[in-house]
Amino acid sequence: MDEVDVVLIGSGVMSANLGALLKKLDPGMSIELYEVTKELSQESSNGWNNAGTGHAGICEVAYTPDRGEDGEIKVGKAVEIFAEFEQTKQFWAHAVRTGMIDEPSAFINQVPHISFVYGQEQVDFLRSRYKGMSEHPFFETMQYSEDPDQIRKWAPLLIEGREDQPVAATFMEAGTDVNFGEVSRKLIHWLGGQEGCSFHVETRVTDLNRSADGWNVTVKNIADGTTKVKRSKFVFIGAGGGSLSLLQKAGVDEIRGYGGFPIGGQWLICEKPEIVKKHDAKVYGLSPGAAPTMAVPHLDSRILEGKKALLFGPYAAWTTKFLHRGGSFFDLPGSIKFHNWLTLLKVGISNLPLVSYLIQQGVQSMNTRLNELRNFYPEAKAEDWKLIDAGIRVQAIKKEDGDAGIVHFGTEVVTTEDKTVSALLGASPGASVCVNIVLEVVQKCFPQLCKSERVSAKLKEMIPTYDLDLGVISSTDEIKQFQEWHARAEEELGLYK
Repeated sequence: MDEVDVVLIGSGVMSANLGALLKKLDPGMSIELYEVTKELSQESSNGWNNAGTGHAGICEVAYTPDRGEDGEIKVGKAVEIFAEFEQTKQFWAHAVRTGMIDEPSAFINQVPHISFVYGQEQVDFLRSRYKGMSEHPFFETMQYSEDPDQIRKWAPLLIEGREDQPVAATFMEAGTDVNFGEVSRKLIHWLGGQEGCSFHVETRVTDLNRSADGWNVTVKNIADGTTKVKRSKFVFIGAGGGSLSLLQKAGVDEIRGYGGFPIGGQWLICEKPEIVKKHDAKVYGLSPGAAPTMAVPHLDSRILEGKKALLFGPYAAWTTKFLHRGGSFFDLPGSIKFHNWLTLLKVGISNLPLVSYLIQQGVQSMNTRLNELRNFYPEAKAEDWKLIDAGIRVQAIKKEDGDAGIVHFGTEVVTTEDKTVSALLGASPGASVCVNIVLEVVQKCFPQLCKSERVSAKLKEMIPTYDLDLGVISSTDEIKQFQEWHARAEEELGLYK
């Protein structure tokens, strides 16, 4: 039986960054990655299956939902997301600087981030949000305006043809558009070229069984039907919607009570050059009613496969599949077990507005979708837009505070007590904060490695802020140091215009 130090299941952004980080920290480590599709990074990390936003808390009003007793917007979550995305950029900049990957413009580009609202209540909210955001060093360059003429300069499509109504927007030039699939493929190809490492496509992990010092991983070659067993000390499951079923096959206690709630997505896309060239920004609004976080509407300039396009959405849809490619309508029913059926049942009972929203989204007409688009782009014409699929997110559901059936938004990492298996569940903002997440996995599952002074120094070299709480930086020296690290990463990634 072949032995390996680490097995990675799935070729998305989490597996790619974890594998690359581990190999940099321990060059002698053997790592193998298995992907069921013919091509790498085709599920949630695929450029068409996510918003491509480098989530930094700049424009995403969903990260600042709460007002305190003083009526002011609490911005702590936005600050946290900004700091975590900064770690991701620092690691990618290191990868570019050291020749691990090339051509950063193929996966990351500067695109301004805008929050846009309409109606007096929303304007009051955004004004309060701006006040709180602009007081933090991360967001000191943020601009705010209620002047339609100024907003037109930032994003003309938002204002052209708009009826007279209160509007407001915040603007930061230092936003990004990210092709998470492309950066994943670059890192995996680098990893596959290292001694003791390889990656395999069209290879399905069919079973996970405990061994004396780790796991026996059964893999099947889809092309020829052959199977083999690989013994591994550590397994990371970054299989998107397939993670839950693999954890269930492994029979780990930590997955008891967990369920998965799949939400499909769709985009409206415009590729008409004369329209595309008028909009160079990612524009986020407020979530409509019961919509999940991933369904907050936004009008985005995207750079995919070397071409610019405009995407609007996402629109949510009901589905029982866990995977966009190769998924089955029996995925959801098949995930129901004795230990999680009550959790899943109470999702429907305690989240009736969400269920109703998904049903409504699934049956809405093209005209209804266009009317939502016109809240952002009043002059949008049906003939300029088409509807495309936007992948599937499986929201992790778990018992929380003794109450079953809570839909858990965000990113959830499940790790076994013996630290031999770690798995990723959940959705946004996972891809953007992937390096922060894999750092957590490394520190938790490879404690002896992290105790090494050499490794600590290496981490500091690659990710200068990995051990700092950037949310509380305040002194002039701290701010200056952060700005230097930030500027270096931005420059190496080609983000300065």
